[in-house]
Amino acid sequence: MRYSGLKVLAEGLRGGAGWRPFWRKAAPAAEYDAIVIGGGGHGLATAYYLAREHGLARVAVLEKGWVGSGNVGRNTTIVRATYMMPGNQEFYSTSLKMWESLAQDLNFNLMYSPRGLLMLFHSDGQRDAFARRGNAMLIQGDDAQLLDREALRALVPYLDYDQARFPVQGALLHPRGGTVRHDAVAWAYARAADARGVDIIENCEVTGFDLADGRISGVQTTRGAIRAGRVGMAVAGRSGELAGRAGFRLPVESHVLQAFVTEGLKPFVHHVISFGMGHFYISQSDKGGLVFGGDIDFYPSYAQRGNLPMAEHVMEAAMTLMPAIGRARVLRNWGGIMDMTPDGSPIIDRSPIEGLFLNTGWNYGGFKAIPASGLAFAHLIATGAPHPIAARFRLDRFNTGALIDEEGTGATHHLH
Repeated sequence: MRYSGLKVLAEGLRGGAGWRPFWRKAAPAAEYDAIVIGGGGHGLATAYYLAREHGLARVAVLEKGWVGSGNVGRNTTIVRATYMMPGNQEFYSTSLKMWESLAQDLNFNLMYSPRGLLMLFHSDGQRDAFARRGNAMLIQGDDAQLLDREALRALVPYLDYDQARFPVQGALLHPRGGTVRHDAVAWAYARAADARGVDIIENCEVTGFDLADGRISGVQTTRGAIRAGRVGMAVAGRSGELAGRAGFRLPVESHVLQAFVTEGLKPFVHHVISFGMGHFYISQSDKGGLVFGGDIDFYPSYAQRGNLPMAEHVMEAAMTLMPAIGRARVLRNWGGIMDMTPDGSPIIDRSPIEGLFLNTGWNYGGFKAIPASGLAFAHLIATGAPHPIAARFRLDRFNTGALIDEEGTGATHHLH
């Protein structure tokens, strides 16, 4: 038996020397059928589906750091399908359905926990807006339930329901929403892709592109030149920088989003909870830590550490909603680099360069999109045509005006 309690104990005493690596430490070949830049969740999922769904035999994932060092390991692990705009709605609905069976598909325990997502509302207008959203979710085939104040109090009695400014009036419950262990997602897709022959090449930064007559023929990296006629970019907050190296601009800004975790506590937050009058969301991990986050830092940055004013803002929201956690000690925080678009929705499309494909603009929603994003991006790279679930995520919508402005905040990157 490869895995057992006795094996875990023995390897703990031996320093883990007997475990087999999940994937090979591949060296770059001279040429591939397709290259995926970015060894995060989206890039690894894309490579896996290129091999599984489209039969590409020679695929490489190029990661400038190590697998899981980017946003896939720097998020609050939430998955949901709470969208109401055409384009977003069918995409995230598909992604949530894929999450529900992904552990079986990849043969890896992803710790998927459909604990339910509660979106609190604090006014009559907000209640009406959430009722419309819930109806749209039901029409799409997802689940939603509008809870009044007393029904909500029965589920989560520890909230401050009588805040002076924002009394809690109820919530929209999305029962199938929940959390997934983020590191396990990266490891599972990496192992599954490797098993299908994908080369996962770490410590390999793309420094330039080989272009001729408007078409790509390969990439330049810190480990040498690699040829490929199809290249996909899935580098999150570095998308604008990498596009610049290819000679074009993207309508994205890079912002830092912080997250926090407390010391381990006895289980009491049994749902994912979002604060309707402030961008704050919280859940409790399997180890007991409260995991929470809030707004981006509101100015462009490539830092991965965040700043103290936004940390204070998030803590204020936490105390407003849940005063009981005021004495919990915050153990650590981290930052991920968000690629923010003007309408808050992603881009999965061809670039102005033939053979170079884009997967960017995930804003706050990148982690929960991983399975459907990988499926759709692989389809685009392999066939040259958009997958039906991502057909609206066109780059040219910022010229035509066919925006997918889920929050209704207009063409302002940092407000999404």
